[in-house]
Order: sequence, then structure tokens, then C-alpha cells
Amino acid sequence: MNESVDGAEQFLSLVEEKQAKDARLTSMQAALVVAAELGTACDSRSFARIFGVAHALVLRELNALCEPGGQLRIVKREVRTLRTHYALRDG
Repeated sequence: MNESVDGAEQFLSLVEEKQAKDARLTSMQAALVVAAELGTACDSRSFARIFGVAHALVLRELNALCEPGGQLRIVKREVRTLRTHYALRDG
């Protein structure tokens, strides 16, 4: 089987596991957390490009994850492009 297919299947499996542990997470939110854990994408524009989703949707889901008690934190925002860099929340 193709390495990229194996990698995609593994990624989706991790997303499903993340959602099973926290039913409040949407599929995209779980994917954002897994991408941060794996270092696959650590900014909103890269995530949108890699996964073929609209940047605005990524920003909406990312902002929800960065609210108090959320799993991610915003590291930096680029005003002109709206690219938002994020990381796992400490602790």
C-alpha cells in the first residue's frame, strides 16, 4: 500500500480516537489537535491547504479550541493573512 495512504489512514484513526475520548470535538477540531500533536500543521493556512478545507472554517474551529479550557493555544496571528499559529496547551 502507498505510504501516503497508510499515513492518511493512521491520521484518521487518531482523529477518531481523539473524538471518542471527547465527544464535544468536531471532526475538524480533533484533526487540528492531532495535527498539532504530530507536527503535521501548526498554523491555520497550512492546515487548510493540507486538508483541502476553507481557511475561514479552520479559523472558526481553531478559535473554539483556544477558548479557556481548550486543548490548543494561539501562538501568533498574522494580521494581513489571518494565518494563525497554534500549539498544544501546556499542562
